[in-house]
Amino acid sequence: MTRLFLILGALFIFAGTAYAKRVENPEEYGRVIIKNYSKAKNVPPVVFDHWLHRSMYTCRLCHVDIGFAMEAGATNITAETNSKGFYCGSCHDGKRKRQDRTIFAACSDQFAIEEGKRCDRCHSVGVNVKKEYLFSVFTKGFPRKGLGDGIDWEEAEAKGFISPVDYLEGISIKKPALKPQEDFAIESRASWMSEVIFSHKKHALWNGCEVCHPEIFPSVKKGDVSYTMLDIFDGQYCGVCHDKVAFSLYDCQRCHTKPVEGGYTP
Repeated sequence: MTRLFLILGALFIFAGTAYAKRVENPEEYGRVIIKNYSKAKNVPPVVFDHWLHRSMYTCRLCHVDIGFAMEAGATNITAETNSKGFYCGSCHDGKRKRQDRTIFAACSDQFAIEEGKRCDRCHSVGVNVKKEYLFSVFTKGFPRKGLGDGIDWEEAEAKGFISPVDYLEGISIKKPALKPQEDFAIESRASWMSEVIFSHKKHALWNGCEVCHPEIFPSVKKGDVSYTMLDIFDGQYCGVCHDKVAFSLYDCQRCHTKPVEGGYTP
């Protein structure tokens, strides 16, 4: 028990340091640097901002229908695959529209000066690029909550600030609506820690079933999968998304429904 409290104490101390930058720079929360092939091609790595894309598309659409891996560096994204309409090119093809605006093409075999400027919109590490969407401007008025990027995305959708698309013509398969699943409690093994109330509804809204099952949670039967907070902090189970893109693990009361001593209170 003493060892457990020491570990938890270290984690909360870590929260005060490692998350300071994220609170100061919420636009960087969930940012992914794509650089598998950039060095070999002598181009700057790609900066991918989750906050912008998650405001427009569901997680399920990108990670299931389009096929982006959940593990960093595991998707073989190249200029060739993009130009053929895969991965980023599924949307960024210069033809598909979003709210009556044509989405720019991700990659091209043309290398004129004007094409190079377009490349900079994605290949922007170390490049002084004027962004079309600024986090502070785009999210102005959005409901705020907690650490990470500080946005309550669930509430933002409920209030109409965002309306994520979950279907792409020519890529997605039409399917019947999901049958609503009841919320359930995940009992805490520690007497001083309250239980977790897991909402299927809000997770299914963006993830469907396929993002979580069976890759992250191999069984859908309650109690079959055993995991701890240490596993989650190690990036497994809930930690696959939370602390990377979804809200911070240090927002304890977002999951544990009663006050948690020593935890962060939004």
